[in-house]
Amino acid sequence: MTVRVLDFYADWCGPCKTQDPILEEVEEELGDAFELQKVDVDQEQDVANQYQVRSLPTLIVENDDGVVDRFVGVTQKEDITTAISEAGA
Repeated sequence: MTVRVLDFYADWCGPCKTQDPILEEVEEELGDAFELQKVDVDQEQDVANQYQVRSLPTLIVENDDGVVDRFVGVTQKEDITTAISEAGA
């Protein structure tokens, strides 16, 4: 099963810059267990609309069955890793 984390961000978003090092830690810890897709909402408004993203940063964890979890605002590493595990990674 493929697990994806979609990171909705914008270059002008301060909290998004706080989220980045946390996601880097998750990537280092879980490696190939999931795919991280960064979505710049200014460049990809259609994707942001598809996932009904209204606040930044927003993280969406999904697997082949669809969205498993959604986090709005800066999210801690433990919450992200738990959601990835529950999604089937």
